Amino acid sequence: MSKFIFLALKAGLLLLLMCSYAIASAQDVKKVFIVQSYSSKNICGAPQRQGVEESLAEHGFDAGSNLRIYDYAMDTKRVNNTPESILKQAEIVLAKIEEVKPDVLVLLDDNAFRTVGLELAGSDMNIVFSGMNGQPEVYNQKKKWLNSREKPGHNITGVYEKLHVTDAFRVQKMILPDLKKVLIISDESPTGKAVMTQVNQEIADIDLGIDFDIKIASSWEDYKSIIGKACADSEIGTIYPAATLLTDKSGGIHSTSDIIRWTVKNCRTPGISINYSFARLGMLGGAGVDFISMGRQAGNMVVEILKGASPGDIAIEDAKRYALVFNLKRAKELGIKIPTDVLMAADVVYK
Repeated sequence: MSKFIFLALKAGLLLLLMCSYAIASAQDVKKVFIVQSYSSKNICGAPQRQGVEESLAEHGFDAGSNLRIYDYAMDTKRVNNTPESILKQAEIVLAKIEEVKPDVLVLLDDNAFRTVGLELAGSDMNIVFSGMNGQPEVYNQKKKWLNSREKPGHNITGVYEKLHVTDAFRVQKMILPDLKKVLIISDESPTGKAVMTQVNQEIADIDLGIDFDIKIASSWEDYKSIIGKACADSEIGTIYPAATLLTDKSGGIHSTSDIIRWTVKNCRTPGISINYSFARLGMLGGAGVDFISMGRQAGNMVVEILKGASPGDIAIEDAKRYALVFNLKRAKELGIKIPTDVLMAADVVYK
């Protein structure tokens, strides 16, 4: 065999090996599609997405090598918030899912789950949700996808957004020992209603010597009126804002960030943060849902599925962790001294 033929065969073999390696490598790349109800930078959605990605990386799934993450933000809180526009967003997402064909679909928040997840219930698409506020059993009445929380039994599992309301009020009692009355205010949106269902369930099981004044705001103007009266009432020692979407008389939309910023600016009553990010926006803080941790829980489920587990065999979990977060600037403005032992236990302190 001539030297030329030998070298040609060697080059051909090397090329074949390289192609085989490239094909095998491409097959090893996992695809995860993260769809959220929010905008991409929303203070509820972004931390959950961060948590999912952190968990994947921790278990060896690197977005730069063996993992590709696709994203879509439905923006159903501020922009696409009518029933028609939400469904239109769902159609776009479903088309993208068909195009991407992800190994796992991750859905953040209820609108994404309700319009996309339920549509794919019973399909061969592996689905993990995070930040679900509505009761899983209620969604199961719309379309069968759940045998039990312990063993879902189909193609969907995920993390329920437990608010840790009882913990929030216990912590608030440590800061304000004389606390006797609390305003809890939400709205008429699907998320607002779901949050209030959970709040009512949790406060029914505790006796902290606190009276709960529960209000549902029908509009932005109604919300401002309720807050104004509550913050002028010396008997109300704390407010618990749970409104996520309000429309004003001109048709303008006010999302969570807008609501919290306005509340901080116009009310000097201490406020408990459902989401720890609210303290970054100026609320006093306390015990709130740790959205990064919740995303990590969902990410761990995604890892199990990528390694071969079925969603139907993975138990639905409550969000396990709440974060202690305080805004010291706000505390100083309100003349509140947070006990040292409580402050020392904080996860985050804004100054």
